[in-house]
Amino acid sequence: MLGYVIRRLWQMIPTMAGVILLVFVLFNWVGGDPAYVLAGLMSSQEQIASIRKELGLDEPMHRQLWIFVQQVVFFDFGTSWTTGEKVSQIFATRLPASLTVVGPLLVIETLIGVVIAVAVAWLRGTWIDRGVMMLCTLGMSVSILVFIIVGQYWLAYRLNWFPVQGWGDTLSNNLLVYAPLPILLGLVVSIAPNTRLFRSFILDEIDQDYVRTARAKGMNEIRVMFIHVLRNALIPVITFVVSNLPGLLLGAFLLERFFGIPGVGREIILAVERSDFPVIKAVTVYVALATMIFNLIGDLLYRLADPRIQLK
Repeated sequence: MLGYVIRRLWQMIPTMAGVILLVFVLFNWVGGDPAYVLAGLMSSQEQIASIRKELGLDEPMHRQLWIFVQQVVFFDFGTSWTTGEKVSQIFATRLPASLTVVGPLLVIETLIGVVIAVAVAWLRGTWIDRGVMMLCTLGMSVSILVFIIVGQYWLAYRLNWFPVQGWGDTLSNNLLVYAPLPILLGLVVSIAPNTRLFRSFILDEIDQDYVRTARAKGMNEIRVMFIHVLRNALIPVITFVVSNLPGLLLGAFLLERFFGIPGVGREIILAVERSDFPVIKAVTVYVALATMIFNLIGDLLYRLADPRIQLK
């Protein structure tokens, strides 16, 4: 196990090198001259030259690439062009808010999705199964914007069950007061596609030969479903969940924007609107690194879900 983890970590190095080179090329050659973006339209050549020197853009390309590599290694992408705040500080202060909403949302939606999927797969072909799938299809056809607007209007404004928007200073206050409505609306949006997907995973396993063999041996249906079928169906479920884990870094863009949550997602939207290159570059690198780490975690979880899997 340890040898496998070390090999996977070693393999991340060339992948990250490719990501760094790609980001460097995109932002320095394709994205235009950052000095002009930062200086604005009403600027002189002297101002642009001063900004280029401050950003190190007057250095040779290999020197600029080396500076960017150092930024990635030390997680220091300088300061935001629009706010003057250090990029590392932006992530350190905004990430907790995103995790407060997206973390519980990911756990709850996965658990509920698996439970409902097992139930409807068990009742496959019945009116309950067809009814749940019809509701899932209906839920998937409605935009998240509709759920957010309707939820804010009825649950927050009209019924006054939740605050319309805002964010507090303590974790307990945010979890109990401000986060429940965004989490609830996120669940309404995500449970439908998760249930349909997880149901298909379980039905694929139900039709396998080993399930028919277990039933032929007289094993009761509960043991077949939870010991054999669910264990094997968890492998693609883990793959799906792990692929969504990098989204924890970005947060739920629309939820943060509409509910005034000071998370990473809202900060990224503002950075894109303002062409704040240091923040955008940092996000790109962080998401790439998080994706590789979470893929490794997913492989380790495979072994936990099914000890028969050999990591090589």
